[in-house]
Amino acid sequence: MRIRVLTVAALGATLFVTGASLAQQPNPLDAVPDAMPFDVPYGAPIALDKADAAIAAAVAEARKRNWKMNVAVVDSGGNLVSFKRMDGAQLASISIAEHKARAAAKYRRETKLFENAIQLSNFHYIATLDDVIASRGGIPLVEGGKLIGAIGCSGGTGSQDEVTCKVGAATVK
Repeated sequence: MRIRVLTVAALGATLFVTGASLAQQPNPLDAVPDAMPFDVPYGAPIALDKADAAIAAAVAEARKRNWKMNVAVVDSGGNLVSFKRMDGAQLASISIAEHKARAAAKYRRETKLFENAIQLSNFHYIATLDDVIASRGGIPLVEGGKLIGAIGCSGGTGSQDEVTCKVGAATVK
């Protein structure tokens, strides 16, 4: 009986010390930045010809690498402007490409940041935000310092999607 009491007391002391040390660690989410992050102003919606040029560049990159992609471009409000599905690209990636583009436009940041927040920083609350997709391959399209839309690619690995998207995004200056 005495051993049990000592074991429970030792366990209680360990939990108390562990709890105290956890409480002393600063929460990185408590930091208050001086400026708003990702404060790119919304601009006029991307024109169809620019959206098609971005998609053409992304598709050319994917063809060069023998990747089968779905590529979507949305305007500054997250509305679909143009879309291409390469022959043989997986059907599930149609909506994923659109979702990546919408999330990049709505949140004004690359979707890779959501992936990193969950995978690397353990900011699991990101998954509770509306319309987030925690997978790379969504890139905002910024022209003249204003967000005019976003491009989303899906069909390969996340890194393949991202490489394809970056080539398409590079067409918008």
